[in-house]
Amino acid sequence: NDSVVGNIKMSSRDSLRYDVFMDSVDIMPLFSLKRQYFLDSVLLITPKDPQLWQQKAMPLFKQQKYELGMPYLDMAVKYDNEFHHFLEYRAFIKCIFQKSYRAAIIDFDAAIQKKGNSYVMDHTYEFYKGLCYLQLNEIDSAQYFVTKCINERRLAKGDEWVHYLHLFYQGVIFKEQYNFPLAIQSFDACLKIYPQLPDAMYHKAMCLYEQKHPKEALALLLQARIFKNKGYGINEDNTLYETYPYQINTFFLEGYIDILKKEIGDK
Repeated sequence: NDSVVGNIKMSSRDSLRYDVFMDSVDIMPLFSLKRQYFLDSVLLITPKDPQLWQQKAMPLFKQQKYELGMPYLDMAVKYDNEFHHFLEYRAFIKCIFQKSYRAAIIDFDAAIQKKGNSYVMDHTYEFYKGLCYLQLNEIDSAQYFVTKCINERRLAKGDEWVHYLHLFYQGVIFKEQYNFPLAIQSFDACLKIYPQLPDAMYHKAMCLYEQKHPKEALALLLQARIFKNKGYGINEDNTLYETYPYQINTFFLEGYIDILKKEIGDK
């Protein structure tokens, strides 16, 4: 007798094999080669299942094996003809993981055509397009998309619903445009929502330094160090695996502190 798994019709023998292999997938460690092998076995039975292709790809991206994972994710996109969920997921992966920004923009544009400016990983497609343009040093385009994201959220929900990360990147964009007063204004708005964010403190300190306020900049960096050492930072789920654009690290923070201490001490 035939069986149906999901919307896929298969023989009872294949259905039994499918269940056995999937049980093995579920108990294997996420990053193990054995899990990959069992997924290969399942895909021999249901080769057009986009979820299974994504399951092959996802652990590889989390291990920074982008070149290995992307062909599997391409297969997930190919067979995901109904919801196009994996198209937006691939765009996100290209932006945050693989850091292939022009390719990410192409995928986000395709997703916008199919689903409008929807959400992936808690943010709109256009927000990620803003990050892509920022990383490509196309600052005006970055400003357009990040500001649009903030204004739409503010109009729909009010100031208190604007995401701190959007304000952080707005501040970064103004800083890159050498508009330090507006940058500081954005970082202050970000810190009002997330007062312990060392990344915002660091970039605000750079703006203060540019405005000839080295002592205030140093004080803010020392505060950033305290919160950084306590584990505060950009708290997106995938920062466990990847560094987000303009996310600070301890090496640069300590280096900047040393530079300012020497400069202030010499005066």
